Amino acid sequence: MSFTPRSSDAQLLEACHLKSIDLLKANSVRGGVLAASPGRKADNRGYSAIFGRDAAVCAIGMALSGDKSLRRAAPAGLHTLAQHQALNGQIPKFVDLKKQEADFWYLGCIDATLWWIIALAVLDRLACPGGLQRRYAAKIKAAIQWLRAQEHQRFFLLQQNEASDWADIMPRSGFVLYTNALWYFAKRLYRIDAATQTRENFNGLFHPFSAVLPDYRRARLLNDYALRGGRNRDLYLSFVNFSFFGDEGDVFGNILAVLLGLCDADAETRTLEALTGSQASAPYPIRAVTHPIKRSNSLWRPYMARHRQNFVWQYHNGGIWPMVGGFWIAALVAAGRARQAKAELEKLARACALRDWAFTEWLHGKTLAPRGMPGQSWNAAAFLMAEHAIAADANIFAAPGKV
Repeated sequence: MSFTPRSSDAQLLEACHLKSIDLLKANSVRGGVLAASPGRKADNRGYSAIFGRDAAVCAIGMALSGDKSLRRAAPAGLHTLAQHQALNGQIPKFVDLKKQEADFWYLGCIDATLWWIIALAVLDRLACPGGLQRRYAAKIKAAIQWLRAQEHQRFFLLQQNEASDWADIMPRSGFVLYTNALWYFAKRLYRIDAATQTRENFNGLFHPFSAVLPDYRRARLLNDYALRGGRNRDLYLSFVNFSFFGDEGDVFGNILAVLLGLCDADAETRTLEALTGSQASAPYPIRAVTHPIKRSNSLWRPYMARHRQNFVWQYHNGGIWPMVGGFWIAALVAAGRARQAKAELEKLARACALRDWAFTEWLHGKTLAPRGMPGQSWNAAAFLMAEHAIAADANIFAAPGKV
C-alpha cells in the first residue's frame, strides 16, 4: 500500500528540502562545506573547518540532492582533506582553513580516513563528478595501508584508542562497532582482502548472544565477558575490549550494521525491532544511545563531564542527532520498511525546523531542548540523503558484489 503524505506534511518536506539546499550552499566555501554556519560562535568552537566525517556525509547528501550546484561542489571538502593527508596515509579529523592546518585529535581519529575513501567511491558511483578514485589512487592506497596497519590479524577488525571516532567523548575502544561497520563497507568497495572474515568476526564479537561458540580461544574469552554481563542482547555491543565492553546501545553503529551489509535477515529484523521498540526516534530521530552511561557506571570517564556536555541524555550519551536520523531512515528503506521510513522523514524534518529552521546539531534526549551548534551542514545533507533513499526505494549504500 502506497503512502501519501498529508498536504501539511508534504509542505513540510518540501520546505525542508529547500532549506537543506539553502543551508549547504550558504555553508560552502572554496575548500568545502563548513561543519556549521560561519560566525563568531562557530569560529570559537572550531566548527568553521572542514571535518573528515562531515565532509564525507555532506558530499554524499549533496551528490544525491538533485541540485546541480551542490553536485558540482560535493567533492570540494574531499579535495581539501586529500591535500592534508599525513605522510603515513591518515586523513585528518579536520582542516582549519584559515591556518591551513590539519588536526588529528588527541588519540587519533580513525573514522575520518574511512569516511574519506567511502565518499570517494560513492561519488564515483554517482558520477559526481567521476574519476575521483583514479585521481587519488596513490592517496587511497596510502589511506588503506594506514587502515590495514590498525587491523587485528586474526579478527580482521580495526582496533582503536578511546574516544577516537565520531563519538569523540565516549569511552569506546579496542574493537568498535561503528568503525568496523565502515571498515567492512570500505573493504567491499575497494575489494580489500579478508572481507568475509571481517563480517564473520564482526557478528561473532559484537553479538556473541547469537553467535556460534568460536574455535579461537581468545575470541571465546572476549565473548565470555559479554555473555556473563551483557544486558542489551538484541543490539550489537558498541565495542569489545579485553574484559570490558559497551552495552549502552550504540544507535549509529547498529544502524550502520544494517545499512552496510553486516546483518543477515534475522539480525536485521532483531536490530531494527530493538531500535524501534526502544523509542529512540520519539519524537525526533534519533538518540545516540538507548541506555546512557551514568556517572556510577564503570564506563564513565572524567572527560565526559568537560563543558558539562556528555551527561546522561546529552550529546553522544543519549542526545538526539538529526544527522544519525538520516541514516536511520536510509536503513529502514534498505530493509524494506518504506512506510516507517516515510513517517520518520517527517519527524526528521520537524527536528530540522525547530527554532525557525536552525538545523541544530543535537537535542537533549529528554527535554528535547536544541543544543550544540546551529546550522549543521550534515543535518541538511542527511535529510537530502534520506529523502533520496525513500524516492529511489533502494539502499543507497549497497556495495557491489556479494561477500
